[in-house]
Amino acid sequence: MNKCKFLSLPCSTKELESLNTGEMVYIKGTLITGRDAAHKRMIELIKKGQPLPVELKDQALYYVGPCPAKPGQVMGSCGPTTSSRMDVYTPMLLDLGLKIMIGKGQRDYSVIDAMIRNKAVYLAAIGGTGALLSKCVRKAKVLAFEDLGTEAIYSLTVENFPAIVAIDTKGNDLYKIGPTAFCRL
Repeated sequence: MNKCKFLSLPCSTKELESLNTGEMVYIKGTLITGRDAAHKRMIELIKKGQPLPVELKDQALYYVGPCPAKPGQVMGSCGPTTSSRMDVYTPMLLDLGLKIMIGKGQRDYSVIDAMIRNKAVYLAAIGGTGALLSKCVRKAKVLAFEDLGTEAIYSLTVENFPAIVAIDTKGNDLYKIGPTAFCRL
């Protein structure tokens, strides 16, 4: 059984290369959020040669559309969304320096190839645990595309945010390896 690792953001490529598929990580630091609409807008800006409203180099991007915070909360429920919806945009963002993606579900081969090329990782957050994950958020601030509401780009400061290394920098894919390993039991 793999040990849990602690990942402080921002982290180095060397730290990312030390992560192995199937390992549990606890994240501390600041990450950004973005879903379909924010990704589409970023790609449109890139294609027009315009600057992005956020820096992607060495960044961690969580695929989430957080719910509004209730009184006394930093953020409402913030569970991961299905990552494959961002696959058409992701290789370009990885080529701009994005290093960590957090979401749920399988990724396309084009994304995995771009991850290997850029030494990036994909972490899976557990779907259905949005209320629990929101307790890991210490600070939240809208950074860009506020008109998109919950799909705006946020900055989230997190502590002990749990995730599983679903695809490592070498392209090892838990969604392919896991079922095979389970069938051998």
